[in-house]
Amino acid sequence: MASQGEYQRLDDVEQDLPPGEEEEEELLHVTEGLQDSWHHIKNLDHFFTKIYQFHQRNGFACMMLSDLFELGQFLFVVTFTTFLLCCVDYDVLFANRPLNHSQAGTDRAKVTLPDAVLPAPQCAQRIHASGWIIFLLVMASVFWLYRLVKVLCSVLGYWEIRSFYIKALNIPSDALCSQSWQEVQARLMALQRRQQLCVHKKELTELDIHHRILRFQNYTVAMVNKSLLPIRFRLPLLGTVVFLTQGLQYNLELLLFRGPGALFQNAWSLRPQCKRAGARRELAQRLARDMVLLGVANLLLCPCVLLWQLLYAFFSYAEGIKREPGSLGARRWSLYGRHYLRHFNELSHELRARLSRGYKPATNYMNSFSSPLLAVLAKNVGFFAGSILAVLIALTVYDEDVLTVQHILTALTLLGLVVTVARSFIPDEHTVWCPEQLLQRVLAHVHYMPDHWQGNASRAETRSEMAQLFQYKAVFILEELLSPIITPLILIFALPPRALDIIDFFRNFTVEVVGVGDICSFAQLDVRSHGNPQWLSAGHTEASAYRQAEDGKTELSLMRFAIAHPRWQPPRPSELFLSHLKEQVQRDAATAPPARHLLAEGPLATSLLSDDSAAAPDGLVASVLSRPILSASGLVARERRLSQPCSTASAAASVLLSLASPLPGWVRGSAGDSPTGHPLHPEESLLLSRSALLSEVASAEMSLHAIYLHELHQQQQQGPGPQAVGVWMSSGAPKPSSMTAGSAARASQAQLREMPLGGWAEEEEEEEEEEEEDKEEQRTG
Repeated sequence: MASQGEYQRLDDVEQDLPPGEEEEEELLHVTEGLQDSWHHIKNLDHFFTKIYQFHQRNGFACMMLSDLFELGQFLFVVTFTTFLLCCVDYDVLFANRPLNHSQAGTDRAKVTLPDAVLPAPQCAQRIHASGWIIFLLVMASVFWLYRLVKVLCSVLGYWEIRSFYIKALNIPSDALCSQSWQEVQARLMALQRRQQLCVHKKELTELDIHHRILRFQNYTVAMVNKSLLPIRFRLPLLGTVVFLTQGLQYNLELLLFRGPGALFQNAWSLRPQCKRAGARRELAQRLARDMVLLGVANLLLCPCVLLWQLLYAFFSYAEGIKREPGSLGARRWSLYGRHYLRHFNELSHELRARLSRGYKPATNYMNSFSSPLLAVLAKNVGFFAGSILAVLIALTVYDEDVLTVQHILTALTLLGLVVTVARSFIPDEHTVWCPEQLLQRVLAHVHYMPDHWQGNASRAETRSEMAQLFQYKAVFILEELLSPIITPLILIFALPPRALDIIDFFRNFTVEVVGVGDICSFAQLDVRSHGNPQWLSAGHTEASAYRQAEDGKTELSLMRFAIAHPRWQPPRPSELFLSHLKEQVQRDAATAPPARHLLAEGPLATSLLSDDSAAAPDGLVASVLSRPILSASGLVARERRLSQPCSTASAAASVLLSLASPLPGWVRGSAGDSPTGHPLHPEESLLLSRSALLSEVASAEMSLHAIYLHELHQQQQQGPGPQAVGVWMSSGAPKPSSMTAGSAARASQAQLREMPLGGWAEEEEEEEEEEEEDKEEQRTG
């Protein structure tokens, strides 16, 4: 990656520095009215992050209990493991050696747990005789003491944050859970206007607060978006795999942000030499050396970390797996998926809520794939294992003495596990899914999808790539267990060749903002600097291919932040982009039926995509996604009066336009009002509480914008269709003269996606013809 840019310094776009106020090297926190409680806090990033964590972790008591129980868990795992290794006589426990009881009697004929526990002197002697156990106990003690000191320091820090909430923000502890983060953020901005928390600015904006809390996370999201980190590997037999674990992420943060030799010299400033192009090679060599040294340190600590990972995984998951063996087959969003799908300036709770909404659609999509070969094998394996299990259960019911047979409980447990795992590979024969529509529903919630997935939802390659984002829980556990072994290899061999690219990335994509410090330039949400012409930014962006964000991340992140923070004033180029998008929505909405017609089939639309009932916000998305199906199949009679079927983009534009103006009145109105003007069903009014209404509607609006932008992007990729021509003409981009072979293929796939389902349209036409023939026969008769 060549050097194509320089470090920049930007003035604040909202407020200029007051005249005569000199810039200081550190950004200070000064409170005039409450100087006796807290003052002169130098690290505002740490301060705002603690405020956010205090809110998300539900206050002081919950945070301290969690930290203390975490210390207790570590202490329990270490002591209990030591006890099992050195203080238990397993020959007595397994009845391999008979006991000589001092007291005779039938009650003492059985082996009890105290009989299998060694005396304390003998247990201590075993511990002292093992050098490895002494070494591991010393290492564990040092780490536990380090964690204890951190917890004690955090107690003092979070007690100050508690006082800040009560005295400065006027939020008592018992009311914290009822306050949303948006309300806390609004109080922070109001406090800045009164007391000047940041001495470099008169006012704080929502973007300033997000920049401080997510300064390093935005860099990580940008590096994943630009495919800079070596986390994708091609292995024999396994194909392409993605490896990003919590251990690897922690090491990357040490190298780049938080370590003693990191590129950032403090929480808000990049090292001066990283900002000069002439020092790039020297810095790259030093960074590569640090990567190797950190990898060697990880390699030396590998036995300790690996042992801890094994023990913690066993104590955490063993009981749950025994109780529910199918839990290993459940899925979760991978760490790579969370970085790939995360917007710039998206807080953790916002990302978690968005991915939670997409969990069930993603699960349905992954479950729509089934292997006939595995299904046949699973049915037969389940039959054989279930037959043996049934006989053993019947015998134990007939005579409980069967349980005293050696290994009978082990056999029952293993057979039950085999039956449960086998059933997970047998698809439900009564369920029929449409992969294309399911993948579109996933897109509505997660907002990102590679271009080559469009029209290829039923292919195994698409499913395997989706599995990298949405992995099995068993795969997650296996990756974390292997992390102490693989992470040092990545640090030593895969990461150093990328050192120069990483140095160039931090110099080219770092800007200094007055009152905030050095931030990732992508986090500015500036379409002019990082927009992509293929995502409706043509005519608004000056970015080269090197500086463009991939997959429309700049445009989608800007849209999400603007929806989540309606009072935020974006930069001028971004504001023009949003205005242009609004105009495009109005043009496309003119070619679609009114929103009340689209939403009239909400339950029918949802029934085509899931087995859930249609709640109001989710029903908006379901109605839009199913519109091409309903139009093409002839299920909606009013569509026949249109010159052409209503596309997904037009349907999304129509619903978005209906949400534009009536939304404030809906929020302020009665519980039975809806954004489209017609009343909701009583059940829907009960489901949508007044407190969660605004966030749910904002989420649905962003889902519609994601669908709409992806549809326009695909139309622009395919060729000069009616709506694509409108996009090109409005953006000022040149209109292509012909359609390429790839565009023709994508266009044919798009036509296939709009084909009638099950021949309903043809059947209706045949029925109409038969009715006309019957009428003619009656007349002639």
